[in-house]
Formats: sequence, structure tokens, C-alpha cells
Amino acid sequence: MPLPADFERRLWAAADQLWTNSALQPSEYATPVLALIFLKYADHRFAQAERELADKARRRGAIGRDDAHARGFVYVPEKARFRGLLELPEGADIGKAINEAMKAIEAENDDLRDVLPKTYGRFDAQTLKELLKLFSTIPEDVEGDVFGRIYEYFLGNFAPRTLQKGGEYFTPYSVVRLIVEIVEPYHGRIYDPACGSGGMFVQSASFVSAHEKRPTDEISVYGIEKIQATLRLARMNLAVHALSGDIKEANTYYEDVHEQEGRFDFVMANPPFNQNAVDKERLKDDRKRFPFGMPTIDNANYLWIQLFYSALSEKGRAGFVMANSASDARGSELEIRRKLVETGAVDVIVALSPNFFYTVTLPVTLWFLDKGKAKGARKDKVLFIDARHVYRQVDRAHRGFTPEQIEMLANIARLWRGEKAENLHGGGKLTKENFPKGKYVDVAGLCKVATIGEIEAQGWSLNPGRYVGVVEKAGEEFDFKERLGELNEELERLHAEARELEGRIAESVAALLETCS
Repeated sequence: MPLPADFERRLWAAADQLWTNSALQPSEYATPVLALIFLKYADHRFAQAERELADKARRRGAIGRDDAHARGFVYVPEKARFRGLLELPEGADIGKAINEAMKAIEAENDDLRDVLPKTYGRFDAQTLKELLKLFSTIPEDVEGDVFGRIYEYFLGNFAPRTLQKGGEYFTPYSVVRLIVEIVEPYHGRIYDPACGSGGMFVQSASFVSAHEKRPTDEISVYGIEKIQATLRLARMNLAVHALSGDIKEANTYYEDVHEQEGRFDFVMANPPFNQNAVDKERLKDDRKRFPFGMPTIDNANYLWIQLFYSALSEKGRAGFVMANSASDARGSELEIRRKLVETGAVDVIVALSPNFFYTVTLPVTLWFLDKGKAKGARKDKVLFIDARHVYRQVDRAHRGFTPEQIEMLANIARLWRGEKAENLHGGGKLTKENFPKGKYVDVAGLCKVATIGEIEAQGWSLNPGRYVGVVEKAGEEFDFKERLGELNEELERLHAEARELEGRIAESVAALLETCS
């Protein structure tokens, strides 16, 4: 049966009432609550495996650890069964029992070792009892990846509460999905060197499933996350979605733990925006990962861009989130951008409107690279998409995409590549409205293919607004908030250029003084 309408929302609302009265901060209860959803999922999947084996007449005895792992399930020992925790007698130490359950699961499942929280003693017993009852209401006979949906819904709702800068551990669902739909990770190795809670991996698996393939047969995932608590969320997230992956704790700037150069078929990421204080002296001789050189400005955007590019195999594709300011950055960053464009690997650039992220109101840009394109007929061209006016208003403060809008935007890229448009999620109608003949054409205000010559004439800018043009809007449609965001972004870019210029002047003065002395 399908999940009841608005079930995730109702589940969240009920749980919210429980922990509102807790003395814990959101960052303290987010992981433990998500782990309870994981525990319910693991018990459900393990019970499924037991029933499957019980149906085979030749099979006798309980399902073992190897049986569960062979079927992609988490092995759940008896003391960790969800129903056992739910049936604990009045007065039992529920916090201690859940801690022991988490330890028991880790002991039997190597992918989860040191991942699950054991801090349930900080919750009062009544709250834990009510949470267990609440999660027990998740139907056992629902269709599809129900626990994955609920886990993602809770993760998304926890994101603004934990106030992670720039959505570091959670990239909004619709942004992740658009990246995956344009990259099209049908088969191969997927890498996210800033993987957060693992959303790129999970959505890649959903993409493969939607195209009637088994993710475990088609893709393998590799990631890096520097914050241990977030790494635990990612590993739980993979387990909830029946995925396993090589996710390591490290600092991507300084540690090449996956020996990434040319290794991956797909790279997808949402790196931290405009990060400063990276020690470039430690990186300057690493021409494998940073083939276009070091930016002189104190900003890591163009370090990330080079990391993504250098990790791709000969035909690899990348899709990542980038601050708008990177598209027009001057000085040393412009020189790196020129070199990148001249490789022919820049495939698609998509401008998004403001307010897609929980704690960053500025608009962002999605960049897509394709090393295979660099050897084909499209080598000297780039597709620009202006999606700033394509969105749905989620609430007063946040925007997102509908499934139809995501598919339509991805179809623009598919048509540009000579592929067929898809209609798996209802985006066929929107696609046909803009491309009635089923072939790519430039659409004013939406998309434009520009040559490298045109890009050079624009100062190597990768800002879609410079190429796509505009459709005149009635005066009453003027969006003050959007315009303010654009002006703020421009101010940020000018500040960055000023800082770089100040640095160059200081270096020149220092060199002159040294000569004079």
C-alpha cells in the first residue's frame, strides 16, 4: 500500500512536540532521533529477510549475519530488535537499552562501526518511550523506500535547526536531484569530496532505480567528510537506503585519501562557499589535483573547482554547487576559469534563484563539467540555463523545484546533448511547451548555447544572465527581494576583487622596498 498522505509531515509534527520539551539543543538530538528511524528501518528489513527465508522449505534455523549481508540488509541481533525495545516493562532503563542495541548492531555490521549514537541516557525515559511508539506507527506493508523518505524528511527539517553554515551537511533535495538528473550517473564510480550527509549518493541510487536498474549493481560511492558527526549521519543515510560506500573522515584540501586523479566517472558536490584561510603553500606543488594553479585570492572556490575537474576520468561528468561570484571572479580566478573553459570540459551552467538553501539566501549557480564532451562536436560550446524564475515557493522563506520543473531543466541538457527528453516525473508537458519539436533551441530568458569565442568576449564569464537574455516582465512583477540578492552578490564579488587587488599592491610595495634597501 502507499504511504498515507502527509505521513512524514504528521510524523515530524508529533515528534516535534516531544523534543520541544527537552532540554537538549537540536544539534544534540538530531542524530539520536534519526538513529531511531534507522533502527526501525533495520528491524523492518531484517524481519523481511527472515520471512523470505522461512518461506523456503529447505531452510531451517534463524537468519545469520552472512545471510543478511548477502541480501544487503543490516544484521539485527535479538537485543537490538525494535519491537523488544517497544515492549520494555514500565520502569526499565530505556536509554541504556537503546544504547546497548546500538552497540550490538555496530558489533555485527562493519559499515556501521562507531557510527551509531549511544547518548540516549540524556533523554528522559518518557520521551524515548513516546518516540519509539511514534516510529512504530510507520506502516510495515508500504511500497517503495519509505524509511529513506522519512529519514530525508527529518534530516531536511533538522537542517535549519542545527544552523549549519551554508547547509554544510544537508543540501536541499531539489538541488541535489537537479544535479543528479543533469549528470545522469547510470553506471560507475561516484565521488563527493564534501559529502555531508550523503544526499548525492542517495539521489544517485534513486536515479538508477527510476531507470529500472539495481543501484548496488550499477554504482559504487566514495566520499570525504571532515566533521565526524556528519560522517555518522552519512553512513546511517547510506544504510537506510541499502547502500554501502567508502566514506572517509579527512580534510579534502590537504588529504587525497581516495587517490582521486582521473579515477571517478561522476563527481557531485556542494562544497562550502567562499571559504578562506586555506594554506595554499601546502597545495602549490600538487599539480595533479590543482592543474590550473593556485588562486592568489583568499577564497577556496577555485580550489574546489579544480578538485572536481581533476578527479574525473576521461569521459567523466561533474555537477556541483558554486557561489555566483565565482562565475565572474577576476584576477587569478579569471585566469583559472579561462584555462578550464579552453579545455572544452565546461558543459552546462545553471543559475538558480535565491532562497533555495536554509541558511544562505543568496542565489547560487550549478556548474557541470563533461570531459567526454571535450573530444566531441560540442567541445567549443557551453549551454547556459537561467532558472532564476523557475521554482515553487515552499514557504515564505524558502524555494524549491517541483519534480516536473527538475525534469524539464534536465531535459534541456539532454536535448542539448542529443539525447531524448524524459517524462518519468511529469516534466514532458513543460518540456514540450519550450521545445515543441523535441529538439534543442535557444529560448530567450531560459537557455542559450554560447561559443567559447562569445565567452571570451564576455571576459570569460560563466554567468548565464550574460548570454540567455531576458523576457520583459510587467512592472508589477518586479521582485525586490530577488534584485536585492543580486546586488548583494555583486557587492560580494567587488569586495573579493578589492581584497585581491590590495594583496597584489602590498606584494608590489614590499618587493619595491626590498629593492630600494
